[in-house]
Amino acid sequence: MNLVLIYAEFFKIGLFAIGGGYATLPFLFRMTDNDFTFIRQTGWLTREMLGNFLAIGQSLPGAIGVNMAAETGFAYSGIAGSFFAALGLISPAIIIISVIARALTAFKENKIVESVFFGLRPAASGLLAAAAVSVWGLSLYNGSAAKWFEMLRWRECAIFAVLFILIVKLKGHPVIYIALGAVAGIVLGL
Repeated sequence: MNLVLIYAEFFKIGLFAIGGGYATLPFLFRMTDNDFTFIRQTGWLTREMLGNFLAIGQSLPGAIGVNMAAETGFAYSGIAGSFFAALGLISPAIIIISVIARALTAFKENKIVESVFFGLRPAASGLLAAAAVSVWGLSLYNGSAAKWFEMLRWRECAIFAVLFILIVKLKGHPVIYIALGAVAGIVLGL
């Protein structure tokens, strides 16, 4: 039953995550009353685990949504959970693309189909913007701070600023910056 549940939860996320892997993040990071809805409803993760999974998922090859789903499934139910979470996330895309591919050739020039795809662009943009805000909130913002100047996580902001400047100025390979960020996080105890 656990595997069916994890498949169903990630199927729902995959069904509405229009725009790729990052579009899945708003569903995982959905916040209500300073609490992550997905975490509260499922109990599968903690806020800290979600942040760590995001960092690991961004570092691994592959779609970040699938990586996050697999990590969540693994934390909840081992290797089988990892498989069913990833399968649940990608199943809607496979089904929808299979149906649309057959129908799209017949309606390629149809104005309604063009309008639907044009209308999906803002939805995808909105999901990606929500993902950016969610990631910022998880990694650089401390909502439980008692004082206003403690609301930013200053050490994390410093690492972000230094890595951003290095990326812009040096234009090195991304793996170098991932490794630098990991080393800085370990050294600073983040």
